[in-house]
Amino acid sequence: MCSPHRATCSVLVIFLLLHSATSFYLPGLAPVSFCEPGQAGKENEVPDCKSTIEIFVNRLDSVESVLPYEYTAFDFCAIDSEKRPSENLGQVLFGERIEPSPYKFEFKKKVDCKPVCTKSYNTNKPEDKAHLDFLKKGMLLNYQHHWIVDNMPVTWCYDVEDGQKFCNPGFPIGCYVTEAGRPKDACVVNSDFNDKDTFYVFNHVDITIHYHVVENEAAGARLVAAKMEPKSYKHTKVEAPDCTGGPMYLNNKFSGELKIGYTYSVQFVEDKHIRWASRWDYILESMPHTNIQWFSIMNSLVIVLFLSGMVAMIMLRTLHKDIARYNQMDSVEDAQEEFGWKLVHGDVFRPPRKGMLLSVFLGSGTQIFIMIFVTLFFACLGFLSPANRGALMTCAVVLWVLLGTPAGYVAARFYKSFGGEKWKTNVLLTCFLCPGVVFADFFVMNLILWGEGSSAAMPFGTLVAILALWFCISVPLTFIGAYFGFKKTGIEHPVRTNQIPRQIPEQSFYTRSLPGIVMGGILPFGCIFIQLFFILNSIWSHQMYYMFGFLFLVFIILVITCSEATILLCYFHLCAEDYHWQWRSFLTSGFTAVYFLVYAIHYFFSKLQITGLASTILYFGYTMIMALIFFLFTGR
Repeated sequence: MCSPHRATCSVLVIFLLLHSATSFYLPGLAPVSFCEPGQAGKENEVPDCKSTIEIFVNRLDSVESVLPYEYTAFDFCAIDSEKRPSENLGQVLFGERIEPSPYKFEFKKKVDCKPVCTKSYNTNKPEDKAHLDFLKKGMLLNYQHHWIVDNMPVTWCYDVEDGQKFCNPGFPIGCYVTEAGRPKDACVVNSDFNDKDTFYVFNHVDITIHYHVVENEAAGARLVAAKMEPKSYKHTKVEAPDCTGGPMYLNNKFSGELKIGYTYSVQFVEDKHIRWASRWDYILESMPHTNIQWFSIMNSLVIVLFLSGMVAMIMLRTLHKDIARYNQMDSVEDAQEEFGWKLVHGDVFRPPRKGMLLSVFLGSGTQIFIMIFVTLFFACLGFLSPANRGALMTCAVVLWVLLGTPAGYVAARFYKSFGGEKWKTNVLLTCFLCPGVVFADFFVMNLILWGEGSSAAMPFGTLVAILALWFCISVPLTFIGAYFGFKKTGIEHPVRTNQIPRQIPEQSFYTRSLPGIVMGGILPFGCIFIQLFFILNSIWSHQMYYMFGFLFLVFIILVITCSEATILLCYFHLCAEDYHWQWRSFLTSGFTAVYFLVYAIHYFFSKLQITGLASTILYFGYTMIMALIFFLFTGR
């Protein structure tokens, strides 16, 4: 379709990808209309609209711990009668546990200091003391609530430096003032939080719902923002609170009886400027990373242009001239005077050592490459946005399961071209080697999460379902792909391989395997390290990631950079008469994963405040999984 106007189509595609990073239209999500009580369902009024607004609560997490916990683990106000919303596979893998809450109110009905529940504790009772200690631990580690209204996060917006406003899709359960009198985390927002070695509980929330009335349609109003401000009140009358007085404090050495009353207030504000389709913009605009993203893109493009120029120079000048001269030779004596890569033409297609393992890595890398490409493409179209919770991970897992056929086919084709005959071993290793390592690591991490009682621990039924997907769908598809790969005629090489291997001369330092592999991963990593920072922030600092247009472009640039860097270094090594290029070409770009691992270690010590042995083990356990996947993807 784009062949007559390829340049115009390319520019259009790039524009659409970049536009998706900011426009945030969400296909497949229908708006919900709200109206005042008594109007719902009336004729000539507002049909198909809701009057009750419900708040759903998600799991609580912290930047100081990798362990998320369910809402009920902290003994907050909860209801047990209502059914929890169903969660997809991606939400379960990320530890999301959405459940209904007792925070419910009517549309456009103002609420002032309404009590929700009262929690009573007696430190002389072991169960109450355990609940209170766990609550204090949550405040000490700055655990954050995550509330949801109309599939939209309830945000806590506050001023930061340079007069800017930051909207956080979470708010703390409380804060702590140290024994030295230094307020930690959210305690800095209130000067009344000044007692030493004391916890302050945010037991009250002021909720502000912004809505937009749809004109020229009988559709009622649509919610476009939900903001809140956490507060702390020590209610003098817990049964009839008035939200006045000092903060709700809890001394670290407190003993005896304690009552914590939870309350909330609600007000509604009409907003005529924000449309429903752009209601996430105020959250995303408080993360001003666009300039940095453009810098990352330009930096990557410079690297690509440099490598492209080098490859073009080699192809158009050196190779073209050498091949032309080689074709004009009149005698064998002239050929004997040649040197460099032309001398190894009879050995360049010699099967590599450990060809079985290399073919398995190539098959698994192909599977991961296609999975990432398709996932990012759908993300650019808006189908895998943050509003579709868990959709990104669900899409990736389903694609990986369904892409067993390309993995088996590629592994079989390469193994056959290497002269291998143990096709059963090849297929089994393709099915189980790399996925088995990932699953074993993941299972060990899951055992730690089970032991810690975290909500991120995968239920046994989900674990069985993933194994069923792997064994019942992915493995048979891999066998089918391998069948067609072995059945097809082997790859024909343009020259015949010599029977006696040529002796490789002594190599200089720069043409040896290890220095070349180490240098080969630098340029691809330079293309992605800025984007990598935002991805790690999204995973470990619980920040929202939405710039899939930029990420897709960086992905394309990374693929080009890995390919060109590998071509360059392979050419230099062949010129040094070293014909062992297969493993070297895989490891040259695959070594980018080692730089990724080093950067993740640096990120852990310089950017995160993670404490505890379990959280540290979980961080590096999951990082090893990401490094292995990245190694297979870039090496391929």
